[in-house]
Amino acid sequence: MILFIKLLLAHLLGDFIWQPNSWVADKEIKKHKSIYLYVHILLHGVLAALVAGKVSFIPYAVLIAVTHGIIDLIKLNFQKAKTKRTWFVADQIAHIIILIAVVMLYENNGIIDFWVMNEFWILITGILLVTKPTSIFIKTIISIWSPESQNSHQDNSLASAGNYIGILERLFILCFILTAHFEAIGFLLAAKSIFRFGDLKEAKDRKLTEYVMIGTLISFGIAIIVGLILQALLLQLP
Repeated sequence: MILFIKLLLAHLLGDFIWQPNSWVADKEIKKHKSIYLYVHILLHGVLAALVAGKVSFIPYAVLIAVTHGIIDLIKLNFQKAKTKRTWFVADQIAHIIILIAVVMLYENNGIIDFWVMNEFWILITGILLVTKPTSIFIKTIISIWSPESQNSHQDNSLASAGNYIGILERLFILCFILTAHFEAIGFLLAAKSIFRFGDLKEAKDRKLTEYVMIGTLISFGIAIIVGLILQALLLQLP
């Protein structure tokens, strides 16, 4: 774990702290012809080797640098103005996955060992369950109610904001339960109520208030149930 933390630090330094905006702009224009792309790749390799602090890690640092360059090239060649955010997220996820894989290879844990771990399958299933599937379930359940105030205020809301807020709150609840911080769920619910209070007060619509409350309670309820089930399953593992 400490090796992964060190490599993550190196990644943050190389990708954000020590990469000027001028480098990013030059890479987006010239792509593989940009000299800064190769300086960026070299920087990641050097940083990875330095933070690891072992000569035996140098080949793995080279692997990190090369894969980092390949991922960046893919992003630079396929991203468009409208898809920059999507490619940025995908790019960062890919880099993190590479770091995890390198740590496993170096520590002789092996990716296959991780792949067959029961904890992995339990956690990934629970996490996916509280994201889009739960959003679709909640939307289907509460679709029988459609308060007029919701439709009239829809233009003032960010696109799909409610959906993303729901997913994030359920992931937080899952994390709180698995780390035995149940009291944090109350703070999360209170914070959401405070932010929602202004909208509901302005709307002055009892139906809208009930609609929001039903959706919130279903969302929190599902997340808590899934969290408790995951906690029970993990505790039963040898």
